[in-house]
Amino acid sequence: MSPPSSTDLKKTKSKKNKDHHYTDVHGLPCIEKIVASVDETPEAISTNISGTIPEWISGNFLRNGPGKFEIGNNKFNHWFDGMALLHQFKIAGGQVTYKSRFLGSDCYTANSENSRIVVSEFGTVAMPDPCKNFFQRFLSRFELPKASDNDNVSFVTYKGDYYVSTETNFMHKVDPETLETKEKVDWSKFIAVNGATAHPHTDPDGTTYNMGNSYSAKGAIYNIIRVPPRTMPENPKETLEGATVVCSIPSVDKARPSYYHSFAMSENYVVFIEQPIKMDLLKIVTGKLRGKGISDGIYWDPKLETIFHLINKQTGKLNSVKYHAKALSTFHQINAWEEDGFLVMDLCAADDGKAINNYIVQNMRKSGEALDEVYNTMCRVFPRRFVLPLNVDKETPCGQNLNTRPDSTATATKTAKDKVFCTHEDLHDEELHTYGGLEFPQINYAKYNTKPYRYFYGCGFRHLVGDTLIKMDLQGKKMKVWEHPGLYPSEPVFVPLPGATEEDDGVIMSVVITPNKVSPP
Repeated sequence: MSPPSSTDLKKTKSKKNKDHHYTDVHGLPCIEKIVASVDETPEAISTNISGTIPEWISGNFLRNGPGKFEIGNNKFNHWFDGMALLHQFKIAGGQVTYKSRFLGSDCYTANSENSRIVVSEFGTVAMPDPCKNFFQRFLSRFELPKASDNDNVSFVTYKGDYYVSTETNFMHKVDPETLETKEKVDWSKFIAVNGATAHPHTDPDGTTYNMGNSYSAKGAIYNIIRVPPRTMPENPKETLEGATVVCSIPSVDKARPSYYHSFAMSENYVVFIEQPIKMDLLKIVTGKLRGKGISDGIYWDPKLETIFHLINKQTGKLNSVKYHAKALSTFHQINAWEEDGFLVMDLCAADDGKAINNYIVQNMRKSGEALDEVYNTMCRVFPRRFVLPLNVDKETPCGQNLNTRPDSTATATKTAKDKVFCTHEDLHDEELHTYGGLEFPQINYAKYNTKPYRYFYGCGFRHLVGDTLIKMDLQGKKMKVWEHPGLYPSEPVFVPLPGATEEDDGVIMSVVITPNKVSPP
């Protein structure tokens, strides 16, 4: 169960161009139980505490993720397809109780009632009802796929209420105390979008921003969404009332828009990253006919550049200057802020965008050399910084680095009218390679989002899933690591000490999974 050696993980370049292996790791432990179905625990149970929980930590630690991978004799194909299971860790007085409950979504109800997969998911196509006759089953393959309401990605808040979300147009309002499903909310009833991300950003006044696509005869459109703070405190039924589309951005390729999982936000700008992970809309809408899931229509096109679009949050105006970079994939951004005429954007990125289709359940259940092969052919993700000059106009000279920030190795060079090409600065040193890179970044969000900051936290990836917790210090690019063989931590959440004066004065909370029995740390 010992982790792979650091020398194995550093072999990232020698084999990359030869056979698309990014590492040469051997002996990864099997983690198949991570994708095993579990039962819900709707009544709170007590837990055993190792160590001491600070008395000042009090509240509900809420998590969300897939928890059921089979319905009757049908099996889901992709990790992202599992039925949403909501978790609550109630912390008070140094003690913790736990409960969980499956989301009462329409698809969960329909699947359960029919004892088969009725609603298609990201990587799984629902088969026609066997009770229908042959002709009815044949015709059903020509129906357009219906959006799933299996909100298994995250907990989010709008107007102070708790929701669970995925990337379709459906969310569910949830009671954070009981985990009961209260209400299904459809974005398209409020604004003209066909979905929204599960990673919104919130300003200090409670205004929340998100992104969602819309589709028409003219092609795909990316939309910046604004949801105002609660305007009717006396109305508990208020959901997304007042939501507006701040800005609409046409896709460069009308029939093949970019996939995005999240976006960046500074004090005055939303930054949309149009990356070369593409969605073939024709493949997606014909997936049921072909017996293929949505994932079959998503592909990586390394010939394309990445484009950063800046949208003014107050005016909704799209910046005419487009900031380009080489092909990269990014699922999570760390932070962004404006300073001295620049927008500084930190994100976790990889030089390849194929990983999303590698997390099929079959891969997650592999062992031995087959498991090693899956890991070694996946590109590692690392934290990077881009510096975007905000004052670019017709007088700005071409061909010279516009990034004048001291001690910054990122570049931004005007190459044509309204085009700036950017290269990144690494926010890490060589040591991070020994931990397989970093993903699921988090900061002291309440106090430092959209502001200069020093620390961020994430998971190291010496396996298909995170196997360490890492604290990164941008002063000197130093890192601290928590690890224990056989334990797999989830996305860290920073909880600040009440009244804290230092940025990192607080604790990190993470749900740690033990797919195989191990001794406690």
